[in-house]
Amino acid sequence: MTFIELFLLAFALCFDTFAVATAGGIVIGKSNIREQSKIALSFALFQAGFILLGIFLGSFLLSYIEKIDHWVAFILLLYIGGKMIYEALFDNDCDCVDLRSFKDLIICSVATSIDALAVGISLSVVSLTMIQYVTEISLVFIITFLAAFLGLAFGKVIGVKIGNKSNILGGVILIIIGIKILLEHTILN
Repeated sequence: MTFIELFLLAFALCFDTFAVATAGGIVIGKSNIREQSKIALSFALFQAGFILLGIFLGSFLLSYIEKIDHWVAFILLLYIGGKMIYEALFDNDCDCVDLRSFKDLIICSVATSIDALAVGISLSVVSLTMIQYVTEISLVFIITFLAAFLGLAFGKVIGVKIGNKSNILGGVILIIIGIKILLEHTILN
C-alpha cells in the first residue's frame, strides 16, 4: 500500500470519531484545551490501539469479528444516544452524556474504534512492511486526535447556538451513527 492509501484509510476511520466528538462538544459546551486534549487522546489511543490489536489478532478472527462488530457499535451508540435524549426530555436534573466522564468517554472511544479492529485484522492479511504498519498506526492516531479535537470545537459552537436542544441533537447524532454502522455492515454490504 502507498502512503496515500494508508492516509486515506486512516482518514476514513475518523469520521465516526468526528461526529461523536461533535455531539460531545455540544453537551460539554465550554471546556479548556486540557479537557479537549484528554478526550481527543482517548479517541486516538483506542483507534490506534484497536488497529494494532487487529493486526496482532490476524486473519484467524476476521470472520468472527466481522459478524458482530457492527452490532456492538450500534448497541453502544444507541444506549448513549438514547440516554442523552431521555435525560434531555425527562430528567430535570439532566446528567447527559459528557465526554469528561470517564465511563462515557471509554464507551464512546470503544464504539468508534470497533471498525478499526476489523481494519487492523484486514491489514494483517495484506503484505505490508513493518514501516507501513507503523505508518498506518501513527496516521490513525494523529488523524483521529485531530478529528476529535476539531469535533469538540465544532460541537461547542453548535451547542451555544441551539441551547437546551443540543443534548437531543447530540443523542440523535449518536443514534444515526449507530444505525449507519449497522446498515453498512448488514443491508448495504
